[in-house]
Amino acid sequence: MASQERVETVTKGTGFWRCPKPTTYTPGTCELLRGGDTLPLQCNPTSSQRVLPSKQPSSAIYLPPILAARSHLRPARRCQANGAYSREQFKPQATRDLEKEKRRLQNIFATGKEPEERKRKPHPVRQEDPAPKLDRFEELVKEIQERKEFLADMEALGQGRQYRGIILTEISQKLQEMEDIDHRRSEDLRKALATT
Repeated sequence: MASQERVETVTKGTGFWRCPKPTTYTPGTCELLRGGDTLPLQCNPTSSQRVLPSKQPSSAIYLPPILAARSHLRPARRCQANGAYSREQFKPQATRDLEKEKRRLQNIFATGKEPEERKRKPHPVRQEDPAPKLDRFEELVKEIQERKEFLADMEALGQGRQYRGIILTEISQKLQEMEDIDHRRSEDLRKALATT
């Protein structure tokens, strides 16, 4: 069934995105196309097809410089004379403390188990008293003061109107938090007085 289906070929330059463009020819080409003359049977060779006169082969065989030069290998006698084959003599060195190893083995034979090494405890690091923590209430007082100073500076520069709403909102939030802290402290104080 597939062989019976009609197969259409799509030529180059057709399709949805490639619309065929009308070709334009020069007037000289149009004359040749209308004339309908046949192509010539013989034509003169082009510059790439011309035969160049061959060079006379030289009588000696030419070798590339890599093959013509003598090899770079040195003879064995020359290498031995330079000391290339002499080796450094091995000098064994003790890699561990032999006296310490001897004492360890004596303890193993005497007690039947390996002695535990004494580990020095690191000296306790003196902890300096951390900076005294500021009370949150005091922090809020400082923050409110900073905002008031900032607003005064901006008003002096003529920018106060732009920042006034923002700064006053922040100050009211800080005051609300201060009131909450004050209320909690009052409750704690009442409970402490009630228990005594």
